[in-house]
Amino acid sequence: MRKRKLKISSFQIISRFIIILFCTVLSSCDLFKIKNTEEEEKDNPAVASVDNNFLRKADLSFITKETTSKEDSINLATRYIQSWIKKQLMIKEAGKNITLSQAELDKKLLDYRYALIVYEYEKQYIEDNLSKEVTDEEIQQYYDNNRDNFILKEIIVRTNFIKMEKSLSQNTKVEKLLKQNSPEDKETLRELAIKSASNYFLEDSTWIKFEDIILNTPLSNHNNKVQLLSRSNNIIKVEDEEFNYYFNILEYKLQDQIPPVDFVKDEISRIIVNKRKVNLAETLQNNVYKRAQENNEFKIYE
Repeated sequence: MRKRKLKISSFQIISRFIIILFCTVLSSCDLFKIKNTEEEEKDNPAVASVDNNFLRKADLSFITKETTSKEDSINLATRYIQSWIKKQLMIKEAGKNITLSQAELDKKLLDYRYALIVYEYEKQYIEDNLSKEVTDEEIQQYYDNNRDNFILKEIIVRTNFIKMEKSLSQNTKVEKLLKQNSPEDKETLRELAIKSASNYFLEDSTWIKFEDIILNTPLSNHNNKVQLLSRSNNIIKVEDEEFNYYFNILEYKLQDQIPPVDFVKDEISRIIVNKRKVNLAETLQNNVYKRAQENNEFKIYE
């Protein structure tokens, strides 16, 4: 009996020792965790908070890393902190006044996740695969198929324009050269304009809005520009106190007419490239769907 009692006492002692050791280990773990949390907060202090939501210093690193001066960094960080606080307060205020079911919330979060992540992925995919080169044949084909989409809302012209000080003796020569069409006369006119004109536009193969070319000239106040362009003499000369303004109208198109393809060439190029972007996004989505279908990555329930 004595031996039995001694044996039980030894077992109790060992058990108690194990329990104490286990508690000590747990306490050490808790202390270690608390220490880590404290160190983390010390290394990454909060710069703002709304209730229990904290914005920490490390969260601002992506804002300031591209700035070149300390002042810019401070200004950007300050604006971001204000924006963060306003968003947190709006979420808090909205939570008081709007009730969303879990299903509604999940749907909105899914939509937001799609917008945030998938958009960036699609954008990168498009940038990697998009061809921005558009041939003249593609432009012409699109123009021929969609002429009615390009009906003019303003007058456009092909013209040569020169603005000269009245006091200059070259005025007579300018007016004469504008009426000529030989390559030699055109080159002479260009050289004269470069040396003596206050302003000029001699890109006569380029279509331009009439309002743009007559801006800051007496013609801008003309009350019947259609009649002005329709007259037989294509040389227009107007003046103010200091300057003579010469226009040689080579060709024009009025409102509600269809412009030449050259005038809408850049616009058509942008349209074609944008269509390619849409097609690439659709192709990417279809490829992802097809691959997932082949790998049985989703199910559709009846």
